[in-house]
Amino acid sequence: MSRVGKYPVEIPAGVQVAIAGGMVTAKGKLGELKLPLTDLVQATVDGNKVSVKPLNNETRSRMMWGTTRALIATMVKGVSTGYTKSLEITGTGYRAAVQGKNLEINLGFSHPVVFPVPDGIKITCERPTSIKVEGMDKRQVGQVAAEIRGFRPPEPYKGKGARYSDEVIRRKEGKKK
Repeated sequence: MSRVGKYPVEIPAGVQVAIAGGMVTAKGKLGELKLPLTDLVQATVDGNKVSVKPLNNETRSRMMWGTTRALIATMVKGVSTGYTKSLEITGTGYRAAVQGKNLEINLGFSHPVVFPVPDGIKITCERPTSIKVEGMDKRQVGQVAAEIRGFRPPEPYKGKGARYSDEVIRRKEGKKK
């Protein structure tokens, strides 16, 4: 019995969920997301809840039961409230700015890093050292934030680089004389 899959997904006000042709579609104020269903699970909409059930008792069906329920829950939350990841840039001369459809970041290289902002993602910089990634697709928001962090991950000696704002960097002691 799946601990995650047995609970139905609550649909908040302003969100419509439809299941047709093996596809789950969620529409809300932020947009529309689609999820193809596997043939191992069955999803049904009853009032303001979405329930997911496995079609048989095989291991793969039970695995996809909880996974599908979690994916539907992230879709519903994404189209209603959205997801946000915040990054902080630490280091002398390190800064970021949004210019048109590109994020330009100075990270101590001989050239600025230009990152094209993908569709469905909104990037803002309130301060030159903070980046906020927003969107309705949780996977895409996390992927974009990870790519930005990957340009210069934080190093353990001075803590310089791009890090998530809730990330804790384990600092190391430098050389001793």
